[in-house]
Amino acid sequence: MLLLALLAAPGAAQGTKYLYGSPDLSATISGTNEFAPGAETNLAVIISNSGLNTHKIVGSTLITPDDQPNTAKLVTVALKGTDTPFTVKTDPQFLSDIMGGAAATATFEVKVADSAEPGTYVLPLEVTYTYLADAEEYGSDLLRYNYQKKTETLPLTVRVTPDLQVEVLDVRSESLNVGTEGYVYLTLKNIGHDTANNAIAKVTRNGASPLIPTDGSAYVGTFEPGETVDVKFKVSVADTAEPKSYPLDVAVTYEDYEGTSVTSRSATIGLPVGGKIAFEVVSPESTLYLGQKSILEVVYKNVGAATVYNAQARISAVDPFTSSDDTAFLGDLAPGQTATARFEVNVDGDGTEKKYGIDSEIRYRDDLDNSKISDTMKVTVALERREGAIFTNPVFLVAVLAVIAGAGYYIFVYRKKQR
Repeated sequence: MLLLALLAAPGAAQGTKYLYGSPDLSATISGTNEFAPGAETNLAVIISNSGLNTHKIVGSTLITPDDQPNTAKLVTVALKGTDTPFTVKTDPQFLSDIMGGAAATATFEVKVADSAEPGTYVLPLEVTYTYLADAEEYGSDLLRYNYQKKTETLPLTVRVTPDLQVEVLDVRSESLNVGTEGYVYLTLKNIGHDTANNAIAKVTRNGASPLIPTDGSAYVGTFEPGETVDVKFKVSVADTAEPKSYPLDVAVTYEDYEGTSVTSRSATIGLPVGGKIAFEVVSPESTLYLGQKSILEVVYKNVGAATVYNAQARISAVDPFTSSDDTAFLGDLAPGQTATARFEVNVDGDGTEKKYGIDSEIRYRDDLDNSKISDTMKVTVALERREGAIFTNPVFLVAVLAVIAGAGYYIFVYRKKQR
């Protein structure tokens, strides 16, 4: 009868009061709930409030409360990873109020353990909030709120998927020197839980490392969990490298249990790089003579860190030098070995007596039969004029012969006239 009287009072300001209702929270993951071992992700969780107010009264003597019973106030959420392979890196988050029929999102940074077993796990989401249990009126101008605090745990289902994980059991390199190509031999093991189909092992450059794959793929085929395989790659080393170890990344591209093409997480290995292949001229300064043809002997030494094959030395003869035989075969040279090259050199008689630097280089083949050319080296040659060389100078000899011939002709003519 009181309710009817309140509703019948004409012209009165109407107040509203909800007698029954409370928050009803649930949580879901936005996006996928499947993660591979070792994955790091931002897990977005949607907290929805489906709570309803089931009874409402309206009357001129009622004071309308500021809050409704189905509003979750001062909401705080905390994601737990206890007894699961998930590690939550984000602290509890404050979401403020969630009204009935509304939702709020909290994002948590989550890391899945590398050793996580495939399967389904439940992450507990602990939600703490306050709600209006009831409001008591005292007279026409006083309303007393009775709030209750509540904590409840909402389950979030997540799944760890099987995957392939690469472990490098053995590393061996061959002919890896600065400025050359070499081979890398690896023994790989699948320590994951997925059978990889059409697996291809790959090596890739690690950042700005001077190790650059030139043949960086090796077909493996089916790669079972626990299985090991041996693979081989060809890698070049930049000229700017130094003799020390550098990183190289290894991964496997394959078809997973769903037939989707995926790539495993990379494993990084270190490879030692030997010194650059280099040569030096170790013979003493040579002396050649102006106006003569001579044999220039040059001794070369392999001062690098690797053997070279089919080496050939070459000089670049420039004025006052000329050569019709400017190449000499040196053969194979191991580190520390020397070889002597002999070049036939003509020296212009009008040249200047001084020291000259003749450019020289060596063409060779490395361990992988790549053709290479060394840095340019200077061969020091001193030019001198041999004493008495004027008597062997062709120009001088021609002049002398001309004088003798002229003298002979004069004597012949003179005697003929005397007769």
